[in-house]
Amino acid sequence: MKAVSGFHVLDEWSPLETVLVGIGVGMGAPPRLEDTYDPKSREHVLSGTYPSESAVRAELTAFREKLKSLGVEVLTPSPLGTNQVFTRDIGFVLGETFIKTAMVEDRAEEQLALTDILADVPVACIMTPPPPVRIEGGDVMPIHGSLWVGYSEDEDFESFTTARTNAAALKWLQSSFPEWKVRGFQLNKSDTDPRKNALHLDCALGPLGLGHAIIHPEGFKQQRDVDFLIQTFGERKCLFISEQEMYDMNCNLFSVNESTVISSSAFHRINAQLRDWGYTVHEVPFSETAKMEGLLRCATLPLRRSPRS
Repeated sequence: MKAVSGFHVLDEWSPLETVLVGIGVGMGAPPRLEDTYDPKSREHVLSGTYPSESAVRAELTAFREKLKSLGVEVLTPSPLGTNQVFTRDIGFVLGETFIKTAMVEDRAEEQLALTDILADVPVACIMTPPPPVRIEGGDVMPIHGSLWVGYSEDEDFESFTTARTNAAALKWLQSSFPEWKVRGFQLNKSDTDPRKNALHLDCALGPLGLGHAIIHPEGFKQQRDVDFLIQTFGERKCLFISEQEMYDMNCNLFSVNESTVISSSAFHRINAQLRDWGYTVHEVPFSETAKMEGLLRCATLPLRRSPRS
């Protein structure tokens, strides 16, 4: 994987130039039940339907090829012989700064894949959150000068393995990036029921470039956060999804630009609505990868989107 210079991300949908996409190489056999750390993976281990490495690699390859066909430079992490599928969680770019996340301990070794990509980046352009901050990239969304962050207050954070971003992360982001308006969204968590668990903010919210949003209201712990989203986007521009659709990861799409979205080929209702709203929708198979409680946004780490003119 080549080194990168010149990070730039201000939102979720400016034209994508460069992105790091997961590979799935080295997943190996399904994990032991005690080694799972989200309820959906646990469910599929118990039922014997956990995805094979070959299936996940095939879906990720198709996804990367689709991105390349749309003119995007696609990078992949150096293989480490571990589960390297959801690159969103190991870091994120905010403005011109790369933030290395403080993620769940079971997956911390995945960040070793960043060594090459950050090799030529000035130290001043890389940040690492200090203890006690915990934060993963799936919880962080830059939106129109605001930074939306899914998180858990201390009681939930200490109680649930699926709580991945804490209140300390909000304070750190606010102090480190004063030019951004940081807003936190508390998420509902469950370590045992994947239909009740919003693992990250992008499991319950999918903002889109033409001013629309896909929302799972029950993923949010506070009704005021749902009300805020409806007020922000307008009810007619919101698509509300069911518990089952959240479980299938229908919020977790990926925007290549304002009007171009990559979605799962299994999301028939969602894709029809997006086309009706005026989006160009490119479909890829991703149902096997989704069994690990992540989808297209989770598998991508945008490094550069075109600066606004």
